[in-house]
Formats: sequence, structure tokens, C-alpha cells
Amino acid sequence: MLTILGFAMIATFLVLIMMKKMSPIAALVLIPALFCVLVGKGAHLGDYVIDGVSSLAPTAAMLMFAIVYFGVMIDVGLFDPIVRAILKFCKADPMRIVVGTALLAAIVSLDGDGSTTFMITVSAMYPLYKRLKMSLVVMTGVAAMANGVMNTLPWGGPTARAATALKVDATDIFVPMIPALAVGLVAVVVLAYVLGLRERRRLGTLSLDEALGREPESVPESETVLVGAGAGAGTSGARSGAGGGSAHGGAGGSAGSAGSDGRGEETDDDFKGLDPNRPTLRPKLYWFNALLTVALLTAMIMELLPIPVLFLIGAALVLTVNFPHIPDQKARIAAHADNVLNVSGMVFAAAVFTGVLTGTGMVDHMANWLVDTIPDGMGPHMGLVTGLLSLPLTYFMSNDGFYFGVLPVLAEAGQAHGVSTLEIARASIVGQPLHMSSPLVPAVYVLVGMAKVEFGDHTRFVVKWAVLTSLVILAAGILFGII
Repeated sequence: MLTILGFAMIATFLVLIMMKKMSPIAALVLIPALFCVLVGKGAHLGDYVIDGVSSLAPTAAMLMFAIVYFGVMIDVGLFDPIVRAILKFCKADPMRIVVGTALLAAIVSLDGDGSTTFMITVSAMYPLYKRLKMSLVVMTGVAAMANGVMNTLPWGGPTARAATALKVDATDIFVPMIPALAVGLVAVVVLAYVLGLRERRRLGTLSLDEALGREPESVPESETVLVGAGAGAGTSGARSGAGGGSAHGGAGGSAGSAGSDGRGEETDDDFKGLDPNRPTLRPKLYWFNALLTVALLTAMIMELLPIPVLFLIGAALVLTVNFPHIPDQKARIAAHADNVLNVSGMVFAAAVFTGVLTGTGMVDHMANWLVDTIPDGMGPHMGLVTGLLSLPLTYFMSNDGFYFGVLPVLAEAGQAHGVSTLEIARASIVGQPLHMSSPLVPAVYVLVGMAKVEFGDHTRFVVKWAVLTSLVILAAGILFGII
């Protein structure tokens, strides 16, 4: 019964948010509360929620201060050169922009933290997507999949969890998987290319000056680029209302809000990501901010301090140095308060979901049922089975639940049929491209929040492509004899 109710709870949640019948926060709180009562453990709801909140409180704190930190870095202009460099490279071509999104997300993912990756990627790419009227779910989907592939790095989490749970060396898991993961990353780039071509086909053409909203100058023909023409054509099409949202999504305090002046013309605030004159810029402190960010990411990779502590110190330091006057500090905090509240609120709401799922025992019953349904004839193919199971299991439960609760059972079953523990461990990480869009991953709310994308829209778009990417990695692993 707990197995059925567990799957029913997850299905109800996904259906309601994808159909936009409930907001994610409301669904994450009310649906598990209802099912907790149906299970007959309503009296323990408070304990389950407190346990869930306690486990996710460090993550919520990390996200709160990380948003403030990177929000201020956006305000002071740290990422402006990245935006300009990407625009110059992409030539405002939607295909190049989507591919650039995948490459940027993959590169930034080297720090091992999904939230950081999404903050930097969205802050750099959002102005381009917004100005060119490109699909924002393409941006969130491609970024999530690229980060999911790179999340398998030994310091990214899943590989370390698998190594710990099965008592093997993380290097022995990851290094042999590099060819398969490289194929997966290529698959993401190819998918980005295809999605970019699709965006290009539905958009018109303008010069680079028109794309940036400047007065047309004498521009070489080679600089004619592709840009969304909206409902019209030419410059007027490109300047039709973009539909609102800040130029930096949830992170942009100084960017102001975009919108229309009522005549179909975009306001100057719509592309503030490249405004060289905004008052919050601190060009004299650029190298201090850059070195501080590098030092922060290095300390995070080296695990010198817990990540929430690092971002707490970093946020306090960057505010004090860049905005020494207290009113200015308050203004910067207030500018990013909306995004902080949305993301941290989502994390605490997710704590209710995970707390009930774990506390009632539903997650254990679901995992045991899936393991028990494996036919005996599939025993010699437990690597394949583990890889396939990693997709739904890491999507519907936390990485901790899968790697510490389910993976040891799968590894034991594999050993009974002559499948090595390392093969099982390698297969267990192939579902990460899908996992990074799970409603139980706090970082995904940073992604959709900053991009001003509905979580349901992101889910509908990304799931099929993320599943395909995971299956490509699994197939490559089997083909290369790794799994």
C-alpha cells in the first residue's frame, strides 16, 4: 500500500504542477501533507516536516547567500565581459547561443555546484534570450542537462556517494566512465545545435546593431545576424514587447524590470545586462571581485569550509567592499530579496515533500518494490538494470536516498550474478542529466527562478531530452565495455 501511495503522491504532484493547477510551493506542501494523512500517520506530520527541514536547512542557507553573492557580482559588472564575449562569438545567432549555453554550463559546472552553475549561466545568457525573444525553456533545459552530465565529477556528489556507499574508490568509478560521459556531453551539444536550429528557423534576421537596440550604423554584411522578429519583421519586430521579466531574471536587482512602454517599444531596462553606465558598476574593484570569486570556488572544491559558510562570508565581504555605505548595502539586499525568498521558500517546501516521503517509509517501499520486480534472468545484466533504474529513482528521490538506500541492494544482487561492484557503481551515475531537473533538487529552482520559467514548463520540455541523454551515456558505457 505504501508503494502505491508513494507513486500516487509523486504522480499527483507532477500532474498538478505541469497542468499549472497548483504552484510548486503549494503542491510540495499540501500534497505530501494529504498523503501523510491517507497513510494514517498524520499525527507524525510535524516530526517528518521538521526532519526534512533540518536536513535541507544548510542547502537553503547556501542558496540564500549564494544568490546575494552572485546577484551583487552581476550588479557590479563581474559577468558583463562574459555577456559581451558570448554575444560577439554567437553573433546573435540563436543556434550559436543555444550551443554556447551548453558549453558555458558545462565549463562552469567544473566547480561541482549546480546552483553556482545556473546562477552564472543564466546571468550571462538571459539577456541574449530575452532580447532575441528565444525560448527560455530551451536555455533552462540545455543548462540542466549539461550540468547533469558534469555533475558526475568526483567532487560533484553522485560519484562520491556511490563510492562511499559501495566502499570503492571514486577514481575507479569516474575515470573509466570518462569516454561514456564525453559522449553524453557531445550529445547535449548536438541536441543544443538541433534546438538552436529550430529557434533559428522561427526567428527573423537583423543586424547586430539592431539586435542590441542601437541606431543602425555602417555594419559589414558579415555582421548580419539572426534575431527574433516577433510578430513583425525587421527592427519593429525585434523591438516589440518582450513580455516582461527582469534583464537578469530573478537575480537582477540593478537591471530593473523589462516591459513595454505601451507603444510596442522595449524600455532601456530590457537589456541592462550590457548597460555600461548603470550606477552599481564597480570597475575599479573588478579584479578584486574576480579573484574573490575564484578563491571562493577554489575553497568550495577543496572543501575548506562548508559551502553555506563560504557563501555567507563571501556575501558579507562583497557587500562590505563594493558598497561600504549601509543604505547601499540594504538596497542591494532588497533588490535580490524576491529571488532569495522564492528559492529558499521552494527548498523548505521541498523539505516537506522529502520529509513525508522518507518518514512514512514510502520511499523505502518504492525502492524495494522496484528491486523485487527485476526478473531473475536479468541478473547477469544488473549493470544495464542499474543504469535504467537510476533514471526514475534519482528523479523521484534524493541522491542520498538512491545511493545509500537502493544502490547497495542493487550491488549485492549484481554480485550474486557475477557483476562487479564497480560496474554497478558506474551505471548508477548515468541518470544524472535527468536528476538535475528533479523537483527534489534545490538548484533547479534557482535555474527556473532566475530564468522566469514555470517549473511545469521546464519539466515538460526537458524530461524527454534528459532521458535521451542518459540513455546515450548508458549505451556508450555498454558499447565501450565500461558497464
